[in-house]
Amino acid sequence: MSRIGKRPITIPAKVQVAINGTNIVVKGPKGELSRTLTPNVSVSQEGEILQVNRRDETRTSKQLHGLSRTLVANMVEGVSQGFQRRLEIQGVGYRAQLQGRNLLLNMGYSHPVQIEPPDGIQFAVEGTTNVIVSGYDKEIVGNTAAKIRAVRPPEPYKGKGIRYAGEVVRRKAGKTGKGGKK
Repeated sequence: MSRIGKRPITIPAKVQVAINGTNIVVKGPKGELSRTLTPNVSVSQEGEILQVNRRDETRTSKQLHGLSRTLVANMVEGVSQGFQRRLEIQGVGYRAQLQGRNLLLNMGYSHPVQIEPPDGIQFAVEGTTNVIVSGYDKEIVGNTAAKIRAVRPPEPYKGKGIRYAGEVVRRKAGKTGKGGKK
């Protein structure tokens, strides 16, 4: 049996869960999320505990068991605590600032790059080189952080660009200087 799939999900005090067949709706202080799960799994609620079970023992059901449990657990955690991704900007003259709700990035292009947050996403800037993307839907938080990183991904020679906090960028050696004209 799936080790992840059989773990129970505890529901915090301020979170309500509504199960209607394969649809699950989770409401909490941060927001509301809904998802239609695959018909291969079923979700049952017993008091303050959610349990995700397989309907049969087919290979597909076994594959989707742990995934479905993780998706439901992320919904519960998102509406109660929320998620955030931190990004670091490295490079001379590279900086970020907030303009209303939008994020304005000066990344060495001839124009600043403006990024509008999707619904449920907030940007925060610490100093001028740290960006925090926060929200209650883990998938949208990750996608938005990836779009910001794609504006100027870190390059391997000098390490300049936007990277996730804690990301290690493998550095390459530059030109050796040997050879040339004789």
